[in-house]
Amino acid sequence: MPLRNLTVLFLASIISLACYSRADRNRYSTTLAQAMNVVTSNYLEEVSYRELYENSIRGMVEALDQYSDYIGPEDYEQFEEGLNQEFGGIGIMVEINPETNRLTVMTPLVDTPAFRAGLKAGDTILSIDDEDTEGMSLQRAVKLMRGRAGESVRLNILHAGAEKPEEVVIKRAVIPLESVLGDRRRPDGVWLFPLEEEPRILYVRLINFGERSVEELTEAIRKHDVQALILDLRDNAGGLLSSAVGTCDLFIDEGPIVSTRGRDGKTFREFSANKSMLLPRDVPMVVLVNGYSASASEIVAACLQDYDRATVIGSRTWGKGTVQNVISLEGGRAALKLTTASYWRPSGKNIHRLSDATEDEDWGVRPDEGFEVALTADEADRVRRDRRRRDGFRPERTNGTNGTNGTNGDESEDDSGTFFDPPLKKAIEHLRSKLDAPTT
Repeated sequence: MPLRNLTVLFLASIISLACYSRADRNRYSTTLAQAMNVVTSNYLEEVSYRELYENSIRGMVEALDQYSDYIGPEDYEQFEEGLNQEFGGIGIMVEINPETNRLTVMTPLVDTPAFRAGLKAGDTILSIDDEDTEGMSLQRAVKLMRGRAGESVRLNILHAGAEKPEEVVIKRAVIPLESVLGDRRRPDGVWLFPLEEEPRILYVRLINFGERSVEELTEAIRKHDVQALILDLRDNAGGLLSSAVGTCDLFIDEGPIVSTRGRDGKTFREFSANKSMLLPRDVPMVVLVNGYSASASEIVAACLQDYDRATVIGSRTWGKGTVQNVISLEGGRAALKLTTASYWRPSGKNIHRLSDATEDEDWGVRPDEGFEVALTADEADRVRRDRRRRDGFRPERTNGTNGTNGTNGDESEDDSGTFFDPPLKKAIEHLRSKLDAPTT
């Protein structure tokens, strides 16, 4: 037989073997197609193949973990709006609480409909437009709460520490994601960053890590003669990995910031500092965290703690240390948001809290020794209420049509001007001791 014919036969054999091997790995596809045929032919109500297809993918990835999801064509536009940091919605960041399997408010964005309606970090959303949230995916919840500006959504909320739920009707608006906030606002809305009671200390709140966060943070710091800095990451549910890395890079000048590892513990990538510091190392820093500081917030707190660049004050963080990659499907009309790696601290310790993790295990970020400030649910609620008042905002008042007619907790605020925030007070005391220490 000619050599040419032998070569063709050999290549054909290789291709056939590869196809057979792949078919063996995907042998369930035939059974899945059979099940879809059975459902479309016999189910009580008419159902489309497209609906079954999307449900099968969604069920497949949602069963993996609480952060993986399928984003179909109908939801993909809204998903992209979120990446662009502007969308029609009510202005809250949410997660699924693994202990309750319920939708939990991580933080309401300042000066948004949700913020003005009285929603707070730690609140549980029991239903959205009468649809129960128990077992609901994050993607489904976001889809229900987002929509055209001017339209309303009805939420059944169990406020943190409350015994009875409250129904709140909130009108959607275009939500711009302002990520860097200060101590208080001027009448024209401009943030003031030096603390009112201690102007030597610059106070900066990051409420999320977006595309512009590093730029906003840099601008806020460069405008001031900073003698000490408080970086408040409480109730910050996270955001972009690149923004977290960029934030750390402002305060350290060398060494690893965070690494990502895959399923076998193999390091995918290590992010390291590569710029000169925005602040000299002798400028003392505090990072404030709480149980709703998650993901990118934990990367920043862990990095600055591991390098002894900042003192971490508050309570233990959430423990979300996984990476979700967005993988395009159907020519860019849909996508998988898939957990592909985990974050690890510069010290090599884990950040992510597994479902069966105990309190004694290494996950999240703990406050530095001697700087844990434990708050009761009522105290944490008062901190948030007082901060809202200090920000210069009041809940909208109506005649009982949206649940904000004095029943959301803000009516009970003490108007004496006393500002209650024990973790912040601890941070101020710590930094004062540094600033007032005699030089040698």
